[in-house]
Amino acid sequence: MSDIQSFRQSVETFISARGWTPTRFGRAIAGDPLFVFDLREGREPRSDTRNRILKAMQDHSETQALTPLRIGVAGLGNVGATLVRIIQKDGEELTRKLGRKLVVTAVCARSRSRDRGIDVTDLEWFDDPVALAKSDSIDLFVELIGGEDGPALAAVKAALEIGRPVVTANKALLARHGVNLAKLAEESGAQLGFEAAVAGGIPVIKTLREGLGSARIARVYGIMNGTCNYILTRMGNEGISFDECLKDAQKLGYAEADPTFDVGGFDTAHKLAILASLCFGCEIAPDEIFVEGITTISQADIKVAGDLGYKIKLLGIAHRSADGIEQRV
Repeated sequence: MSDIQSFRQSVETFISARGWTPTRFGRAIAGDPLFVFDLREGREPRSDTRNRILKAMQDHSETQALTPLRIGVAGLGNVGATLVRIIQKDGEELTRKLGRKLVVTAVCARSRSRDRGIDVTDLEWFDDPVALAKSDSIDLFVELIGGEDGPALAAVKAALEIGRPVVTANKALLARHGVNLAKLAEESGAQLGFEAAVAGGIPVIKTLREGLGSARIARVYGIMNGTCNYILTRMGNEGISFDECLKDAQKLGYAEADPTFDVGGFDTAHKLAILASLCFGCEIAPDEIFVEGITTISQADIKVAGDLGYKIKLLGIAHRSADGIEQRV
């Protein structure tokens, strides 16, 4: 491997490991916002420039290893409280894997008195998520409030506008405003991370954003909602009704008290909008997607499908056609 190839690999590894944008690396390390873009286009910087940048990367890594990453979490529902619990409980293991200590220093939620099974005694408390997003007491803002507008959108925008990295699992927010938020992140040099918004257990978003290079994607489809898949699987395997399966799913915590967002197909539509926008490089709004949920599926439908050698599943599907991008649930 030549010196320039090794240098390019070092730069890409540095960026990927920190979740930085190319612009942020250019500004913080190289002193040129377009440096990475030029490097990827074949530019070969002089040896003294490479050495200067390698030294800056090393200095940053050493400083970062000694400085804890201070995290502010907005929203302490099931996901938010679990995140805080994991960081508090498994801090040493996370430090070993990541090379930097993670510390939750501040939180924001509606009620201070609610028992969430976590210790918030020593955490700075905010009633306003926007104030948390802009606070100097955090390095990373995590949005787990939910909702496509309102405080969630305001807080994420506030963090990105000052160049603060954001992590969110809010698929409704991303499906509606993802393109504009991504532009804002690029302009400020902040990182917008949203891997948990779609298929949280599978690194599908990272793969689409970073791993496919020049590959041209023609179609994306899949099962994107666990609640619907649980219901349809039990209906097929056990011969029980939709209503009975739904009640069991609610008892087990797989379905919400109001399951409309899941069984109506809207959750899948939001996830599909995010994936399709990444795959095809265009903005796709959830309300542009034809949606048909599973509420009308009966045992008669299950039987007919089985007789034909099929199983019924709720799929999110998007593909290129002569008329543009077609999508449906």
